[in-house]
Amino acid sequence: MTERGTPSEFARWVEPHLTAMTRYAGRRVAPADRDDVAQEALIRAWQRWSTYDESRGAPVAWLIGIVADRCRRHRMRQPAGTVVELVDTGAPAPTYDVDLERAVDGLSHRQRLAVDLHYFVGLDVATMAEVMNCAPGTVKATLHQARARLRELLGDDDD
Repeated sequence: MTERGTPSEFARWVEPHLTAMTRYAGRRVAPADRDDVAQEALIRAWQRWSTYDESRGAPVAWLIGIVADRCRRHRMRQPAGTVVELVDTGAPAPTYDVDLERAVDGLSHRQRLAVDLHYFVGLDVATMAEVMNCAPGTVKATLHQARARLRELLGDDDD
């Protein structure tokens, strides 16, 4: 691969995907660590930018893969039982649906990945297929199965 370009060119290239990268990091690590992990992923992406091959997929798929790797590494570095000290920033605390979060955690790894990428990160099926390294039909089936499992876990008896 050839050298890609300047830092400002990289910034323009990666900027449309920053929200997806940060959202995905926020789904995989503690909220307090989200921005640090996203920053680590950006550094790694800059270092490896010359290896990106556009014929193998969209930039966001490549970048999400790097975020996933940085999240795994971050979790491995955290000692078991780590206590995180919360700092009051004055900003409103994010709201979470605890039941939904527990239900999503009850999904298989592949189903959780599909739910995170589609509903929390906002990726389309084609991009998800690139990230998950499978066919778009497999993504659709995985989402269908995940929704059915979530209904079961949440006790939705409206059927």
